[in-house]
Amino acid sequence: MAPRKTRELETGLTAKGFRKDDTHHEMYWFFLAGRKTSVRTRISHSTKEYGDHLLGQMARQVRLQRGEFDDLVECPLSGTEYAQLLIDRGHVRSGE
Repeated sequence: MAPRKTRELETGLTAKGFRKDDTHHEMYWFFLAGRKTSVRTRISHSTKEYGDHLLGQMARQVRLQRGEFDDLVECPLSGTEYAQLLIDRGHVRSGE
């Protein structure tokens, strides 16, 4: 699969309910119903582009398969659909 630019990842994640928390690396936490969940991933300040290996790691961190992660970033998978996937798979509760 093709590499992705860091900006594309940032935009895709924040559009789906993730919020950035600046630390040593930029942590992106998923929020559901205004509350922070345990679902998170990080984006390095120094990395300009992410290859397949790192994208696979990010997908696992946000509890998705690699193809689903692409859909999350590219927008076929909406924030609401993503939240429902996490709930259905038992990763978050609807009121978490």
